[in-house]
Amino acid sequence: MLNIGSKITELRKQNKWSQADLAKAVNASRDIIGKYERNENAPSIEMAQKIADVFGVTVDYLLGKSAFAKYNQNDIKRLEDIEKLDSDTKSKLYFVIDTFLRDAKARQAYSM
Repeated sequence: MLNIGSKITELRKQNKWSQADLAKAVNASRDIIGKYERNENAPSIEMAQKIADVFGVTVDYLLGKSAFAKYNQNDIKRLEDIEKLDSDTKSKLYFVIDTFLRDAKARQAYSM
């Protein structure tokens, strides 16, 4: 079982919330929040999404699949705009981005 419980506990404590506070925010019982935190029960996908939304993090973060708790909204907007581009324009844009990233990594490697 994934250790989602420790992430929920961590986020709840960072926000200075009690289990009852979180339960109220996601329309659940305090008991079930306690079971999630102790990894006795796993939240449903819908409940995991509610918990993530309440804390402003991603479900991937709750599941331990991402080190980033929050995504930058400007980055998300840019990605959405990129997805609307035709495939040729996207390919050119990705080429430019890849070139910048490669160069930045090379500069970083040489500066060590």
